[in-house]
Amino acid sequence: MSNLFSGFNARLRGTSGKPGSKPTSPTDDGQLNSPTNLSQASQSSTNLASKLPPLPASPSLAVSMGMMGSGEEALGSYHLPSPLPLWLNPLYSKHIVKGNFMTLSARPKTVEQGEWVAHQVVEHYRNLWNFVRVIYEKEDNGRAICNSTSCPRMSAGMNHSYTWLNSRFEPIELPAFEYITLMQRWISGKIDDTKIFPTEASGVSFHHNPQITSASLVPGADEWVGKRSGFPKDYFGICQTIFLQMFRVYAHLYWAHFTDPFYHLNLEKQLNSCFSHFILTATALDLLKPHELEPMQPLIDLFAANGTFPPESKAYEYANLKAGQKLLQLAGLA
Repeated sequence: MSNLFSGFNARLRGTSGKPGSKPTSPTDDGQLNSPTNLSQASQSSTNLASKLPPLPASPSLAVSMGMMGSGEEALGSYHLPSPLPLWLNPLYSKHIVKGNFMTLSARPKTVEQGEWVAHQVVEHYRNLWNFVRVIYEKEDNGRAICNSTSCPRMSAGMNHSYTWLNSRFEPIELPAFEYITLMQRWISGKIDDTKIFPTEASGVSFHHNPQITSASLVPGADEWVGKRSGFPKDYFGICQTIFLQMFRVYAHLYWAHFTDPFYHLNLEKQLNSCFSHFILTATALDLLKPHELEPMQPLIDLFAANGTFPPESKAYEYANLKAGQKLLQLAGLA
């Protein structure tokens, strides 16, 4: 993925990557401590650091909608705006790299699970902030593309918005750029905390070999992801929260900024490539739950239908193929 961002600096220093003036979309359409979410369906001020009993399992939106009779009904259930966002046009869901992204997400046999999760957290965090840097660039008027006027709240379309917990653990709405900045500090603080992400070379790290020992790898009272490498017991939960927060940023980038600046700078393929890799990794490692994908479910459906997500992946399993195939049909590609 290292070559994905080779053209970023040049494009940011220059003008729009698209010829002529900015085109319209072809489809035109106190102290703060920790993050939480707020949507039309659910408003929660739960402290992320608190330990809550697990919620009962429930089907994802894609699974629920898959019970419907047609792709058109499934798309209608998403309550998407009309016309559809540009990023749901299959012509603009292409990638800068070809091949199976599963090869980037699959853990090498000799790498311990906790070490692999840590690697993925750092790698995807690095990829994401290359895109955040784009929306933080100052325009001719001295303001960033993502500002308190253009994005007065952290949202992903009309149906999803997110809040932050203040020092009294109260959910408050913030402009998107402020939310993202606070989240960046929060994630960086976790990654830089050696109690959570130990960096000592003397740390024990090995992968379970069933030919040598029959010890179970299933996390239990005395076993958890990363234990063999010195990661704390709450390590995997923290990584899940980090991935959830990064997902929210991706969702905001697509819903609020896909056309401007990414399409105008010819960066939509880079964004699609990194997001596909992110979703495949997050689902394969159980770092995101199916219901948490809801803001971007239509694009996940499209990526499954157009072959981006291989059938053996969890991302494909979580998708609604009928909805994705309907999007292909609307573009005349199926």
